[in-house]
Amino acid sequence: MKLSVIIVNYNVEHFLEQCLYSVRRAMQDITGEVFVIDNNSIDGSNRMVKKKFPEVVLIENKDNKGFSKANNQGIRMANGEYILLLNPDTVVEDDTFTKIVGFMDKHPDAGALGVKMVDGSGKFLPESKRGLPTPEAAFYKMFGISKLFPKSKRFAKYHAGYLDENEIHEVEILAGAFMLLRKTVLDVIGLLDETFFMYGEDIDLSYRVIKGGYKNYYFPDTRIIHYKGESTKKSSVNYVLVFYNAMVIFAKKHFTHKRAKLFAQLINVAIYLRAFLAILSRLWEKLIFPLIDALAMYGGLVIITRLWGQQIIYREGGHYPMTFYYYVIPSYIIVWLLSIYFSGGYDKPVHIKKTVAGLLVGTVLILVLYALLPESLRFSRALILLGTVWGILVLPAIRLLFYWMKVPWVQMGEKINKRFIIIGDHEEATRVSELMKSSFIQPGFVAMVSPEENLKQDNSFIGSITQVIDIINIYSIDEIVFCSKNVPHQTIIDKMTEWQRAEVNYKIAPEDSLSIIGSNSIHTSGDLYTVDIKAVDMPVNRRNKRLLDVLVSLVLIFTSPVIIFFQRKPFSFISNIFQVLFEKKSWVGYYLEDTNYRHLPKIKKGVLTPVSGMKVRTQDPDVVSTLNILYARDYNVWKDLNIIFFAFRDLGF
Repeated sequence: MKLSVIIVNYNVEHFLEQCLYSVRRAMQDITGEVFVIDNNSIDGSNRMVKKKFPEVVLIENKDNKGFSKANNQGIRMANGEYILLLNPDTVVEDDTFTKIVGFMDKHPDAGALGVKMVDGSGKFLPESKRGLPTPEAAFYKMFGISKLFPKSKRFAKYHAGYLDENEIHEVEILAGAFMLLRKTVLDVIGLLDETFFMYGEDIDLSYRVIKGGYKNYYFPDTRIIHYKGESTKKSSVNYVLVFYNAMVIFAKKHFTHKRAKLFAQLINVAIYLRAFLAILSRLWEKLIFPLIDALAMYGGLVIITRLWGQQIIYREGGHYPMTFYYYVIPSYIIVWLLSIYFSGGYDKPVHIKKTVAGLLVGTVLILVLYALLPESLRFSRALILLGTVWGILVLPAIRLLFYWMKVPWVQMGEKINKRFIIIGDHEEATRVSELMKSSFIQPGFVAMVSPEENLKQDNSFIGSITQVIDIINIYSIDEIVFCSKNVPHQTIIDKMTEWQRAEVNYKIAPEDSLSIIGSNSIHTSGDLYTVDIKAVDMPVNRRNKRLLDVLVSLVLIFTSPVIIFFQRKPFSFISNIFQVLFEKKSWVGYYLEDTNYRHLPKIKKGVLTPVSGMKVRTQDPDVVSTLNILYARDYNVWKDLNIIFFAFRDLGF
């Protein structure tokens, strides 16, 4: 047997599905086997593998054993001459396996091999080839010097930036996302070091290949897509700690005591620095708009107050008391900002409509509270209304300014009704089109493009694959979806790279799948369109659901002396109020006896369920599963309120 492919999976069902389809195709001319080692996933990955890929050997671990241990499980069972460690969030070209095995056969000195990796938009990933993370190389990378000199042999050692990405090279370190190893070499140097739970094991293994007298090759004659599912975590403190501690383990294992100590000290400095920057970065992204809004609103209200006072209220002399500036104006601003927050005005991408709506809701709340204040604290309704007008003018202007400055995490407009082209034959493109229309994205325009260069007479296509750039410009296309059943993965990667300047996003629709996978930017782990895209998972709905839980709980606390007599289980009713208030439960959640609920977004266990809202409460598995899906997909707070009112006497269950 020539090749054993080992894929370690953890809760990435749809990415794994797409990966296995590409592996199945690449295996057609190779004698081999495929192992999926699942680290106790709960997202339905195992069921999907059993149903769609019966040829795959599936190992179902009962706990998360980590990357190294799980790979070693597969290696010990493997019979292939070559072992390929492959991430589940990858897509290989149709001839990838043929090419890499052919290269290894011709180069007996090769102990391991890595390929050219591109991200979900077709851009080259520099970690495809790396140098040994010596203290010097690590220092240049950690402190950003390598970015200033990306082609320098001295400063860009970490990612071997001085080596041409399109030529074959001997390199020191290969990426664990795709690492081909000669089995006889593993017999000599040993398996993955299980001291590394996650990160660093690929560096250690690559270095041991070299120490064993073999070579690591970077082989760009074939490519893979790597969606880099960890990209959103790289700004997290947890990632910083895990990754850099793995580097310390490597240093202590392979460097002299003196160099290892120096490296560890450098790493510790980097950990604190990166952790601080990670926290600062996240706080900055979350607070930048509220802080700027607060400053803009305060400055504007101060000027408005002074002008209003001088020209209207205190013409004969005098001014508003300092209490108004110190307490009243900040109170108004807090109400406005909170209203914008709960209206979704601070969710990304930024939506001006939500900002203005939140501002108007805040104004209504302020006016209501104003009417309840004692006379001594009622200064002027006109100032509240003028402040609202100022906010309507300045807050959208701030967002437009950030947008024009091209701040990467600021996007304007709500792109629900995106415009798509689907590249595939008539049958498959039609299937994908129907899938998209039944999902939450609600495409505004969907057109089909033939994968053939010469367009045949078929009115269902608006053009061929050679005309895509013109189609993008004429029809203002936002995203391109490739049907991998008809379009080879080589072509997909070629076109993603070729069309980079078109500034569109890319998705891949695997054959016979209810998912469409892609990655829009380094700030996303990969966008996923499925029939079951869930409204309940949207930030604004999660926030509103939690707000509703708190408000209902508070109302029930104050009215419980009366309401308790209407409850079927009075004591549990009181317990539930406090469990919901302290976020142990939600008033409404999934019906847990439906095993399929595990594939839906995680929410708190509910006191009530969608079944509670039915006059005749069914136990039929299909009906219950459908109710759970509809609840998740079409969620809004009114659904929860309707269920609570309908099943009011069951709040103690």
